[in-house]
Amino acid sequence: MSTLTVPDARLHHELRGTGSLVALVGAPMDADAFAPLAEILAADHTVLTADPRGVHRSRVADPDADSTPEQRADDLAALIAHADAGPAAVLGSSGGAVTALALAERHPALVRTVIAHEPPLDEMLPDRAELRERTDAMCRTYLDGDVVGAWSEFFALADIAMPPGAVEEWFGGERDPRQVADERFWFAHELRPSVRFVPDVEALRHSRIVVGIGRDSAGQLCDRACRALAERLAVEPVLFPGGHTGFADDPTTFAPALKPYL
Repeated sequence: MSTLTVPDARLHHELRGTGSLVALVGAPMDADAFAPLAEILAADHTVLTADPRGVHRSRVADPDADSTPEQRADDLAALIAHADAGPAAVLGSSGGAVTALALAERHPALVRTVIAHEPPLDEMLPDRAELRERTDAMCRTYLDGDVVGAWSEFFALADIAMPPGAVEEWFGGERDPRQVADERFWFAHELRPSVRFVPDVEALRHSRIVVGIGRDSAGQLCDRACRALAERLAVEPVLFPGGHTGFADDPTTFAPALKPYL
């Protein structure tokens, strides 16, 4: 574990194993979410994980500033260069997949392969105007203090079916203050810049891009966005085990499916 100083932030990051470099990237997910998968991959790779700026142990100079995919891509580029084992194969999931796509656009020499697992690329969809309005409303709901309401809107927007009472159980009681702080930063400063990122498809054609979708995510918002990206890139999407967080839910199943693309 170590920290790296970059413009306006200090980035917590972790390195495991030896071999060719693999970076596991989330947003808002931190390094801890990827730790079980990183331990498996470290058997034959150097594995980099990190907390994105403003989340958990990665402190920012201005906590009221937005976290953009471009900033996070530059942060990741600095971490890859610091590891001195690149170029890297990058698995980005959710907002981290948006970061990974921005990295391929801005720093292609540092990237061997990008596996973009379920990036929420709302702007690639025909209903993007409605998605913008609903996202703004959801963020207002959260910042006005209705946490359960905001998360209910989030799962509806993402087309993720939730069991009755699950949202209230997960987000309605007493919670860890650090997780709440990270969650607030996401709703206030990270979510909207991520979902409004528009990939430069022509720039991405110069890198090896794997568009990944969870097998259990059929019909969800990220499934639609991934298929739109894959169509624009003229590649076939790859189905991975599990759903949106399959890498964390069952890393022992996810790792063998990921390794051929590294």
